[in-house]
Amino acid sequence: MNHVITLFKEQFQNFHLIWKLSIYNVKSEYSNHYLGLFWNILQPLMQAAIYYLIFGLGLRGATAPDSEIPFIVYLISGLFPWLFISQAINIGSNAIYAQLGLVTKMRFPSSVLLSISFTNSLINLSFMTMIIMLISLFNGFVNPLYFLMLIYFIIAAFALIFAINLIMSTLIILVRDFRNVLQNVIRMGFFMTPIFWQPGERGGLLQMISDLNPFAYLVQNFRNALIYGDGLFYGTMEQHIYFWAITIVFLLIGSYLHIKFRYKLIDYL
Repeated sequence: MNHVITLFKEQFQNFHLIWKLSIYNVKSEYSNHYLGLFWNILQPLMQAAIYYLIFGLGLRGATAPDSEIPFIVYLISGLFPWLFISQAINIGSNAIYAQLGLVTKMRFPSSVLLSISFTNSLINLSFMTMIIMLISLFNGFVNPLYFLMLIYFIIAAFALIFAINLIMSTLIILVRDFRNVLQNVIRMGFFMTPIFWQPGERGGLLQMISDLNPFAYLVQNFRNALIYGDGLFYGTMEQHIYFWAITIVFLLIGSYLHIKFRYKLIDYL
């Protein structure tokens, strides 16, 4: 537990650095593009349009899981947080490996790189969240006070994604094969998360996997805050306990691995 406290202290102490580098990365990512930061909005919208054509007009026949919510709104309220989650994990798990020279030569706090990748992805999500907020306000889906529950979503998402990236950023350097394993797990996670289908709609094995999928918990809390408003938090007490239990376990494992190998990773290249 001391390792976890140490790493969270590092994030707090370097908060200003994390924010400044995150803003710099977001600005520089599309600095050579004519549309610039507008790609942060355009790219997810293009992906949403593709998935709508496939799962909305194609496989589902443009029907929605909930008759009160248009399918396109249901889709983007699940797709956008999933893109945020997958991007934060993909970039975060490779963040230390990509900056290994900086970490080993300057004794740079390597755990900060994971928070920077998370913040970059969160900034991108904020543009999409504002679009869903406007849609929700215009249609009166939820009381705007429910938007405040996005704070819980951010806290829960950071805890889980930070924990996963602590584990994977170390394992990817120790054993390169884990990068391919992670990419395939994320691809599978897209279909195992209720993005274009509704929990309880499928049943059987798919529903059981969804219940065990912590990303489903995050997506549904995001969706609940913006378009459903079914209570302050999505899920039962058992689901809350399960999510935070698995998150704490990942944090304990990840912090142990990170602290143990943080100054030895160069030896495994």
